[in-house]
Amino acid sequence: MLACVHSAALAGIDALPVTVEVHVSMGLPQIVVVGLPDTAVQEAKERIKAAIQNAGFVFPMRRIIINLAPGDLKKVGPSFDLAIALGVLAASEQIDGELLKHYLFAGELSLDSGLRPIAGAMCLALGAKDMGLPGIVLPQSNGPESAIVEGVNTYALTTLREVTHFLNHPDKYKPLRRDPAALLNRKTISGIDLKDVRGQPLARRALEIAASGGHNLLLLGPPGSGKTMLARRLSSILPPLSLEEALESTRVYSVAGLLPRKDSLIVHRPFRAPHHSISAAALVGGGSFPKPGEVSLAHNGILFLDEATEFLRPILESLRQPLEEGQVLISRARQSLTFPARFAIVLAANPCPCGYFGDPAVPCRCSSIQRSNYWNRLSGPLLDRIDLQILVGRPKPEEITRLTLGESSADVRTRVSAAREIQKERFSEWPDLRCNARMETAHLRRFCVLDHQSQKLLENAVRSLNLSARSADRILKVSRTIADLAGVNHISSTHLAEALQFRSLERMASERSIATKN
Repeated sequence: MLACVHSAALAGIDALPVTVEVHVSMGLPQIVVVGLPDTAVQEAKERIKAAIQNAGFVFPMRRIIINLAPGDLKKVGPSFDLAIALGVLAASEQIDGELLKHYLFAGELSLDSGLRPIAGAMCLALGAKDMGLPGIVLPQSNGPESAIVEGVNTYALTTLREVTHFLNHPDKYKPLRRDPAALLNRKTISGIDLKDVRGQPLARRALEIAASGGHNLLLLGPPGSGKTMLARRLSSILPPLSLEEALESTRVYSVAGLLPRKDSLIVHRPFRAPHHSISAAALVGGGSFPKPGEVSLAHNGILFLDEATEFLRPILESLRQPLEEGQVLISRARQSLTFPARFAIVLAANPCPCGYFGDPAVPCRCSSIQRSNYWNRLSGPLLDRIDLQILVGRPKPEEITRLTLGESSADVRTRVSAAREIQKERFSEWPDLRCNARMETAHLRRFCVLDHQSQKLLENAVRSLNLSARSADRILKVSRTIADLAGVNHISSTHLAEALQFRSLERMASERSIATKN
């Protein structure tokens, strides 16, 4: 007898329909799984046999063929266990196969017939909705994240026996409901606050501008200047996630299997800080079975690379495409997967190998060749994509011992949120454009018009600092953000001049060139 069960396979952050077909026929006892299954799916035949028996059913000692259609789509992971087990029970006439038609089933089975959590439950619920199915049956641990999806009923159950009872008596079970808007409005207290930073007025201003426009940031300074402390406090002044952004980030974490079980929605902007020993696949995504990397886990948030010059140059170069396009395309022989990666990057680095080049108190011990080799780890094209570049000096003794606190993150976040609201209204025609840093050339022509004085100032800066066209565009974007913080519509020479002062590396290179010529 033949039975068909609805399930789905993950491809990136999308769920593709998979039909589990089970045919039980006369012949020597054998279980054959076809349809491009990986090792975990092949091993399902051993798990479902024990699970079915321990759930109180009879495992048919016949020839069983299990087909996962379509046959040209790779099936990965143990999430097909539940669908296969139900197909075997239906094909052996122990449950009614007609009851399976209205739901998508996904879950890993333990040998005692319990349901173990799986990755990508939220994406599977969206897949069930796209397939036109009214409900999805999942392990209990995956229920909260799946219930976020509107338009499909989520039934979170614990054992195979409970699933069969639900199919026979669906009226006795109520679908799980979660209100994403209510979850997003939950208030949590964070111990990180910008008021803890002593001094550093220029760096604090750069953080505010970066948060307001979604700009990339480079903090350059000696050890103990507070670069890491500043970078980590950037997350405390970012505007709150919108519901759309929260759902996007949650899908990424769900697929990666990193969504905390107690949470069903990412309610704060992600802040990812990988170690400099990270591999390229872990940073941008990939692997034998592609998974989202750190750039995708930082989607709608911050990717912080501390000691950026310690990262291998090829790994840093792999960031250029995600920074430009806001997504990562991973190509394999059979398919290409796309993961979202709209994030702001924050780099922190010492000015030289010893860390004290330019420091007034401690002399530098590095040669010019050592410094040159050190900075060559950050390529020009990568630095071109950094909007704000600032030198962070060590705070003065009177600033370190000062008892008064600086401006709090809450106060700064109020101004940042106001600037983001201006940008939201400005870009209302482009739903995917959420901040100034993501403007394209057409947007620059429309929203970053300069008067004659500002135009001449930018021309002189491009000439004297030897700026590229990309750098000039990024200066315009920063100027637009500074004008938004000031609450004005037009960019003035004052806004442009402030944006230019955040190009520390170009100014240093220009000064070195002039000194060499003289």
